Amino acid sequence: MSLAPLLAAAPEIQVHAFAALAAFLLGAVQLAAPKGTLPHRTLGWVWIVLMLVISASSFLIHGIRLWGPWSPIHLISVFTPIMLVLAVVAARAQRVRTHRITMMSIYAGALLLAGLFTLVPGRLMHDVLFGS
Repeated sequence: MSLAPLLAAAPEIQVHAFAALAAFLLGAVQLAAPKGTLPHRTLGWVWIVLMLVISASSFLIHGIRLWGPWSPIHLISVFTPIMLVLAVVAARAQRVRTHRITMMSIYAGALLLAGLFTLVPGRLMHDVLFGS
């Protein structure tokens, strides 16, 4: 494992990757920690900001071009902020089950599933973890 490929990448890729790593770790803590507490709510807002940074920065990354500069992964970047709003609205309306399912789905889809695609040979994060 070497961070050299990531540290040599463009700034938007670095921001995207480090925000994704932080969101992945913080999300795991949030899923395991007690719910409804002040720390849960506070860290939840931090996680939301990280997810918005990930979504926004992805529009500056054009490594895979299927539709002009865009790829199917950019659909997640459109969908994620919408789902974040729905999750917050559900939490504020005390629809805990909807909030939980929405947040877990965002974590699984936007971080875990999308993150797995970064490990495909030839992609930057594959080089970081496994070498080129």
